[in-house]
Amino acid sequence: MSALEELITKAKALQAEGHTPGQISDELGLSMETVTWLLTQPKDAEAPEDVHVDWTAVGSHGALLSDMAMMMLKRFFYLAGDDEGELDTVVGIAPSGVPLATLIAAEEELKLAVYLPAKHSRNETPTGSLAGTFAAITGQRCVIIDDVVTTGTTLAGTIEFLRRHGATPVAVWSLFDKRGVREIDGVPVHSLFVISRLG
Repeated sequence: MSALEELITKAKALQAEGHTPGQISDELGLSMETVTWLLTQPKDAEAPEDVHVDWTAVGSHGALLSDMAMMMLKRFFYLAGDDEGELDTVVGIAPSGVPLATLIAAEEELKLAVYLPAKHSRNETPTGSLAGTFAAITGQRCVIIDDVVTTGTTLAGTIEFLRRHGATPVAVWSLFDKRGVREIDGVPVHSLFVISRLG
C-alpha cells in the first residue's frame, strides 16, 4: 500500500469513527483541502499539493514530547530575549498543541488556556472557543502553541479570537511550518522546523 493509499484509509477510518474533517485535518497534519480530497476523490485522481507530517513517534511518548516542548521553550523563549516581553498565559490549540502548551506552562509557571478551533465545532455556524476549565485570557499576554502550521487559517482564527476577548497574542510557537510564514496578522511565528518545496 502506498503512502497516499494509507492516508486515504486513515482519513476514511477517522470519518467512520465520527471525526469531523477539521479533526481529521489535525489528526493527519493535512490541510482541509487535502482531507476533503482524501475523503471524496477516487484513488487515481490527482492529489492536492500537501505534505503529511507524522510526528507520532515523538507525540506518543511523554518524555520525547517533553523534550520537544523544552526545545521550543529554549529556542523561542530564552533565546528571543525580551522581544516578546513578559508572558502571562500559554494558549494551546486543541488537540495537538495542548500537551506542548501544558509542558511549557508548567515549566515557566504560566497560566494555561485551551483554544478549540472552529473547524472542530459541530454547530451549523462553527466558531472557535476556549475550554472553560482552563485559564481566562482577558488582559493576558499570550503565546500560542500549535504542532503544525498548515495554511495558517486556524492560527489567524485563534489570534482574532484572543484579540476580540481582550488578550494580546505576542507570538506563535509551532513544531512544524508547512508554509514558511514569519507572521500572521502581525504576530510573529516561530517554528522549530520549516518544510520547503523545491522547484
